[in-house]
Amino acid sequence: QVQVVESGGGLVQAGGSLRLSCAASGSIFSINGMGWYRQAPGNQRELVALITSFGSTNYADSVKGRFTITRDSAKNTVYLQMNSLKPEDTAVYYCNAQIKRTSTSNSLMYWGRGTQVTVSS
Repeated sequence: QVQVVESGGGLVQAGGSLRLSCAASGSIFSINGMGWYRQAPGNQRELVALITSFGSTNYADSVKGRFTITRDSAKNTVYLQMNSLKPEDTAVYYCNAQIKRTSTSNSLMYWGRGTQVTVSS
């Protein structure tokens, strides 16, 4: 079994900061990419930020310069530091991880259940 669990969401005023965490646990051989996505009501799920096992990062244009994704590979954990938050950042934030469960298995995508981030104006 593999679990991906997010934490750190909440309510914050515009201009404020939040730090999201996501930990993968269970039967894990290795983790390749990890990332954060978000989905606002009535919208499709969209990419926020990705980080590879080598530490390369990619961000949505809307969050560049405000959000930072980091990773602690020893803890199978990825973080999203969100600064200068705006009301349009309000969404459910989901974590995903590309996980190999054995040395010979393919990588599969695992998703967390999401954490709500609400930014008030």
